[in-house]
Amino acid sequence: MKSIGIVRKIDELGRIVLPMELRNKFGIEEKTELEIYVDGASIILRKHEPNCTFCGNTKNLYEYKGKLICEKCLEKLNDVKEKVD
Repeated sequence: MKSIGIVRKIDELGRIVLPMELRNKFGIEEKTELEIYVDGASIILRKHEPNCTFCGNTKNLYEYKGKLICEKCLEKLNDVKEKVD
């Protein structure tokens, strides 16, 4: 991980401001969703990328009842013939 030499303080509500240079570089605008990960002693921010509920694929997604399903998994679901009671 590379340090960019910018230090920010956390405010009384636990917020930090991402520097404009980083927001511009990564295309982070107002309302952009970020995911927060922990890796050992590091906190990682990543732009949220919607993915398939079943396989995690991020391409060719369809929404059904609030869930995202990729084209391949949708085809597999269409092949299901047996009804479970």
